Amino acid sequence: MKISVELTLTPLQNTFEDPIIEFIKTLRASEFKVLENPLSTQIYGDYDALMPYLNKAIKDSFEALDNVVLSMKIVKSDRSDYEPNF
Repeated sequence: MKISVELTLTPLQNTFEDPIIEFIKTLRASEFKVLENPLSTQIYGDYDALMPYLNKAIKDSFEALDNVVLSMKIVKSDRSDYEPNF
């Protein structure tokens, strides 16, 4: 089953940019399709492969930070080719 996942990592510290950049670089280095915008990062793939990957990537990021919030949305379909028609 294909899924689309939107992630927003929010480190609760003054130096927040570097942890966000490292998290995005981790996602980019994966086998999955990754798209970014100024507010979030989207990653697309098969549920059974993507979710264990994200579990490790999120855990690694959380272990490197004292206080952090991660917002995640999961859509059951591959929306990577979405184009607005309005």
